Amino acid sequence: MIGTFSYTVLLTYLSALSASAGIVITLTGIGHPYVGIFFLMVSGFCDAFDGRVARRKKDRTDFEKKFGIQIDSLSDLIAFGVLPICIAHATVGVSPAFNGIWGHPFPENITFSSVFFMAIMLWYILAALIRLAYYNVTEEELQSEGGRRTYYVGLPVTAAAVVFPLVMLLQYLLEQDITLVYFIVMLVMGIAFVSNVKVPKISFKVIIALCIIGLAEFITLIVYLN
Repeated sequence: MIGTFSYTVLLTYLSALSASAGIVITLTGIGHPYVGIFFLMVSGFCDAFDGRVARRKKDRTDFEKKFGIQIDSLSDLIAFGVLPICIAHATVGVSPAFNGIWGHPFPENITFSSVFFMAIMLWYILAALIRLAYYNVTEEELQSEGGRRTYYVGLPVTAAAVVFPLVMLLQYLLEQDITLVYFIVMLVMGIAFVSNVKVPKISFKVIIALCIIGLAEFITLIVYLN
């Protein structure tokens, strides 16, 4: 079989599968649209540790390292690029203010709101794609030179695993329609993905702290859904 199937990429594969399940659920209505947020957080947990797990294998070949870079970014595009816009689409579907704008046949469905939301979703996925491609190129160059990354250029797309669950949490805490807020955050994050700002690489302690925050969001959402 082609590819790599060692434990070094197991979490990456799990992240991609979790995100894919979230996409199916949010788009088909198998469960509540916001259930996709849970799959987003699961992907976030997997991504938080996949790189550390991979680096524990000291005898990785150059192929395994390059494959790891590519498969990680492809998984991230699904989990933190595609899944958030599917959640956004489903959020519009259950919004009291915007419910129904996707359901009308063309061209009746062309309204300012539908065009505005669609433009933001397209912008977000394009920005995530560019950000990940840029990361892949720079990471390969860095590894070929034997360097070590200390910062990122642009906001890492994995920030979606913390930001969007927090935004969605407001839906339950405030009991207000936060559809517009979700899309504004998505617009800002897309800009941050491709911005020329240096974001320090976070330490393992910060990763643990973010995981605790994510776990707290996870538990709170379960409580409010019940």
